[in-house]
Amino acid sequence: MAGDVSIDPWSSSQSTDYNRIIEQFGLEMVDYSVLPNPHMLHRRGIVFAHRDLNLILDAHSSGNPFGVLTGLMPSGRMHLGHKMVIDQVKWFQEQGADVSIAVADLEAHATRGLSLDECRRVALEEYVANYAALGLDVENTSVYFQSTRPVVQRLGFTLGKRTNLSEFEAIYGFKGETNLAHVQAPLVQAGDILHPQLDEYGGLRPIVVPVGVDQDPHLRLTRGLASKTNWFNVKASKSGGLVIGLSVQDENSQALGVGADGKIDKSLRQSVFDKLSAILSGIGFSDIRSNPKHGSIEIPAATSRDRDLIRPELLKLERSMGGLGLLQPSSTYHQFAIGMTGDKMSSSRPETTIFLTEDVQVMEKKVKSSFSGGQPTLEEHRRLGGNPDVDVAFQYLRYFFEDDDKALAEVESGYRSGEILTGQMKQICIDKASEYLNHLGEMRQQTAHIVDDFLAADARL
Repeated sequence: MAGDVSIDPWSSSQSTDYNRIIEQFGLEMVDYSVLPNPHMLHRRGIVFAHRDLNLILDAHSSGNPFGVLTGLMPSGRMHLGHKMVIDQVKWFQEQGADVSIAVADLEAHATRGLSLDECRRVALEEYVANYAALGLDVENTSVYFQSTRPVVQRLGFTLGKRTNLSEFEAIYGFKGETNLAHVQAPLVQAGDILHPQLDEYGGLRPIVVPVGVDQDPHLRLTRGLASKTNWFNVKASKSGGLVIGLSVQDENSQALGVGADGKIDKSLRQSVFDKLSAILSGIGFSDIRSNPKHGSIEIPAATSRDRDLIRPELLKLERSMGGLGLLQPSSTYHQFAIGMTGDKMSSSRPETTIFLTEDVQVMEKKVKSSFSGGQPTLEEHRRLGGNPDVDVAFQYLRYFFEDDDKALAEVESGYRSGEILTGQMKQICIDKASEYLNHLGEMRQQTAHIVDDFLAADARL
């Protein structure tokens, strides 16, 4: 369609037309009024969109288990953009989620040439040390390395059978000259995202992945791959209600009553439908129209919300019959925090961001030289006011340093009216950032002794 936007996880520039992104990629807006104890990132519309967040909220409200997964690239220093993700992870954890954190050491080794030992050092000293200082619960957080969790690679390889280069080209824009490490990395990431549902890593439950909107291609790929493995599909029926259809594949044809000659084993097929009927009856549906021959069951009274109740039960049945039984991951999306220079934040470009271990004096210089929304002259600024929408100092207060919504609104109003000058705005940001960095440094010292405790059993030397 005309005016389509492109989302690329590896690009240095991204679209900020968030309404267009929501429309084009089928995201849903986040309604923070339905969230328990919404974070300031929710209240300010910074976390703005989602896929299947209702699964997480339903699990929370019913007291059922759910998890959150994130990852880190151990190739640079942790900066404020990374902190924004951990703020969301911590919020989910406070609502009851267990936390899995993947260290993408295989990807860093393959695409950035770092040794696995160096990846480990950076992960622990730059990232996990800050996770501890930021307040993640060590008792409910598991940090692992891709290189020491073979199931992630095996799952990625298994899922790779469900896709092809044409799909990768459509999702990522890959071309003939694309490095194959970039082709492999999304499959390993799919393994990262989906494997916490396996029985040995917590079992079947909703998993949410909070990301910047530039990472949505990975979520679209992973959700598609998970769906393709499912033995039972639940869709809206044209005549109303829902319909469950069998997805017969090479791996499950015999279990679903299809013989090697392609003929249906009526007895075996009926036993499958007896199990499906028992599941639906247990949920509370009495009006069920089974058609074993055509491999479908209609549920006329079911609603779209019932689909979320039915799917997990079908996945449990699939697992009992030998399938993977993978639930599509949920995801939330946050807007981009502007870089200090007005560009995208990057660890490889120190001038674009503030690192969590930044010296306060260095931070102060960065803020003072950051992109401003003020007017060229004092007279014009007093008369016309500043533009906080593009002012880095104000945006850093909004994203990172000012928790109080009322205080933030007062600063914004003062800047727009011209009462607060550009230099004053930057000093407000410097004062808040100094307080934050000093406190975080103190917390790193206080929590240094528990850093190794965040590591999963297979991540410890």
